[in-house]
Amino acid sequence: MWDTILRRQLLMIALTLASIVVLALVAAAVMVIRTMGTGGHSLPVTAEWISDLGTDHYKPMLRLLDSADIEFLRGQPGYTRDMESKLRAQRCQVFRGYLRSLTSDFQRVCMALKILMVQSEQDRPDLAGVLMHQQVLFATGLLGIHFRLFLYRWGICSVDVTGLVRIFDGMRVELCNMVPSSIPSCA
Repeated sequence: MWDTILRRQLLMIALTLASIVVLALVAAAVMVIRTMGTGGHSLPVTAEWISDLGTDHYKPMLRLLDSADIEFLRGQPGYTRDMESKLRAQRCQVFRGYLRSLTSDFQRVCMALKILMVQSEQDRPDLAGVLMHQQVLFATGLLGIHFRLFLYRWGICSVDVTGLVRIFDGMRVELCNMVPSSIPSCA
């Protein structure tokens, strides 16, 4: 009898945890879809804007959540778990700002590519397919990053954003290839 009660309680705990994870994933998916769907930003498709695009802006983001800083903090006299928690929270907040900027830049590059494809005298169905594929990869990657960022906040895992930056850079290079060669620093 106690065995049956214990099994039911364990099953309830497992179902509760699974429900929480599913709800968190659904919330993250809704957030990513809303973020990817907002197109109300201006589109400054100028030679200067395109030449200013680059991955250099996102280099600090690549090491912002590096575990070396947490390990260093843990080795300091007077370290407390509260200090680590505050550092993780601050880093997550800054990281989310970078993610918003990266998402915005990616959306603008994709929109610029779409505009150029529509205005082009030459059909580019290959580019349209690549663009759609990259947008799906970016959205799913962003969803994964948000989920891992949630777990990082509680010290459960790490976050690697190099894949998203690589997707952005690929679309940026494609945009540079489609624009007239009057843009000097597009490489």
